[in-house]
Amino acid sequence: MTAPRGLERVVDRRGLREFLALTDRVYAGEPRFVPPSRQQVRRWWRDGVPMYVLRDGAGAVVARTTLHTDAALDARLGRRCQLFGLTEFTAAAARPLFDAIGAAAHAAGDRDALFGPVALLPNQSGGVITSGYADRGFIDSAWNPPRYVTAYESSGFRRRFESDTWICPVTAGDDVPPDPDLPPGADEDGAELRVHRGDVRRLADQLELLRGMLNASFAQLGYYTQISAAQLRRQTDGLAYLLNESLLLYLTRAGRPVAFVLCVPDISEFVVRVRGDLNLVNQLRLLAVRRRYRREAVLIVKGVLPEHQGRGYQRLLSAALRRNLHTGGYTTLRSTYVGRDNPASAAQYRTMGGRPLHGYTFYEKAL
Repeated sequence: MTAPRGLERVVDRRGLREFLALTDRVYAGEPRFVPPSRQQVRRWWRDGVPMYVLRDGAGAVVARTTLHTDAALDARLGRRCQLFGLTEFTAAAARPLFDAIGAAAHAAGDRDALFGPVALLPNQSGGVITSGYADRGFIDSAWNPPRYVTAYESSGFRRRFESDTWICPVTAGDDVPPDPDLPPGADEDGAELRVHRGDVRRLADQLELLRGMLNASFAQLGYYTQISAAQLRRQTDGLAYLLNESLLLYLTRAGRPVAFVLCVPDISEFVVRVRGDLNLVNQLRLLAVRRRYRREAVLIVKGVLPEHQGRGYQRLLSAALRRNLHTGGYTTLRSTYVGRDNPASAAQYRTMGGRPLHGYTFYEKAL
């Protein structure tokens, strides 16, 4: 590779096409990599998220990244971070890219560290897998070759928030029973417990209800920043056409929501086939064949309000989810990353006969 030029900001649609097309070259013929939605990336670009490419001396794009900041995450981490995301690179371009990201942060003059890859925040998506390379990736999760880990760590980055994704068989075996002292449908003090399922007609209201529980239950995590209603709308755009209503569940206690779980059918193979382009035509194609993608599912997020944790509520939801998955003909459940400092959450997957799928991490480098 000839000497690279500096980072070049994406300022027009031609540059955006080059930004998006890089993964087609880096992952050519690689079915384990699931590209991000091109519609989401375009939306971020229109919203002003700074996107950059790195070219070699011949003008070919050899790396890409975003460079952005977030005051809420800075406050959470206790340092001013230069965030980077959607970060992909050819083998020879890794060090020049990281040097260019560091130079951009130094030029800003008010950053303490580099942190990423995040798209756009760690509670949205991003990350690097550190093991399990033989297993494919899936929607809302990362997949990369081992050289990515070598590239980051040989450039002085250290791992942060190490986690694992999980894979579980869906079997007809006995579900985890509720506490034997807990009568069905009632808590130990007699308060009514009721499991509710998703409803496409009321999806906006239900997602807002889940947002409140999500923000409360995840506030304990070191990387988590509160999700606004607008952020949730952007993150779940298009969920209605994908949702299997029996896989969105929440539990109420005396009429008050206390726990939730959200799964979606795993359409990763379709996303790979269309190279992340979920335009209207491809959405209609997906609707026409969606029954093909009702064999595997992805658990996107789950949680329990802090004041109700440790009472078995997530176990009750997990049992209901497992029944619904089996009844619906699903055979496999994958989960987005779970922190290694959160053994209670991982224990539910072990109970289902699951195993860690991919080691997972974010990276940080002090400036």
